[in-house]
Amino acid sequence: MSKILITGGAGFIGSAVIRHLQTQNHELFVIDNLSFGNRDFIKIDETHFFKTDILDRESVIKIMQDVKPDMVIHLAAIHFIPYCNEHPHESANINIQGTINVLDGAKKSGVKKVFFASTAAVYPIYDEAVSEKHETGPLDIYGLSKLVGEHLCNEFYLETKIPVIICRFFNAFGPNETNPHLIPEIQKQVLSGNRKIKLGNLTPKRDFIHTYDMANAVSMLITKIDSGINIFNLGRGIEYAVTEIVDSFSNALGDRIEIEVDPARVRKVERMHLLADITKLRSIGWEPVIGINEGIKTLVDE
Repeated sequence: MSKILITGGAGFIGSAVIRHLQTQNHELFVIDNLSFGNRDFIKIDETHFFKTDILDRESVIKIMQDVKPDMVIHLAAIHFIPYCNEHPHESANINIQGTINVLDGAKKSGVKKVFFASTAAVYPIYDEAVSEKHETGPLDIYGLSKLVGEHLCNEFYLETKIPVIICRFFNAFGPNETNPHLIPEIQKQVLSGNRKIKLGNLTPKRDFIHTYDMANAVSMLITKIDSGINIFNLGRGIEYAVTEIVDSFSNALGDRIEIEVDPARVRKVERMHLLADITKLRSIGWEPVIGINEGIKTLVDE
């Protein structure tokens, strides 16, 4: 059993990670300001939950020095790209300065391992599956802020020799989504009774991975990686077009869904492909288990 502190633990991916780690009897602590997360998403005792913003440097460091966690899983960030583009200063500040504060807290509290949630948005446009060896080149402020976070983690490791895991998340889906990404947006529209839904770009393909599989990967990584600074892609290794996602909802509902392209939702700059090469993650024994149809059916049956 380890003592683990999770920043952003009441959020979309954080709540899935916590549910998984609780099955392994770790002692969990959470820092979350609840700006995007929801306290009801997690069953954590009040003595282990800290409603704190990661920009509050003194509070973050004090909490971590008091808790003295064995590991830190740093998930807290602003990651909805349209919001980041509209609020670049706020997003960069939280994603960069917040990460500095968390890493400084980790250093001062003597942690044994750090996990940093990065993103596939650090990559430029590629038409093939991207591996961890592909060159980075963010297209937006979110990807840029996360790439800076990766560099901060590298500096942290070089200075402390504390093992660091950098995990580049691809497109997550599952319960407790707090941002209007594609799948929750379709879910909201169809569950309100609409069978003609409004969407933006239809041709891009994305690598969608269920948060159950993501949580399992996070758990495996923090268990098996004990040295160095390591970068892993976390996706499913399969890409789906927007129309294929809508078809999955149609199948789950047993009803045909029509799509109306809403010009206001169309992105001017768009990737046609974003697909993970997950060979490296598979090499440690991890495999995704929840397919797109199975995962979407759970969202429809909620």
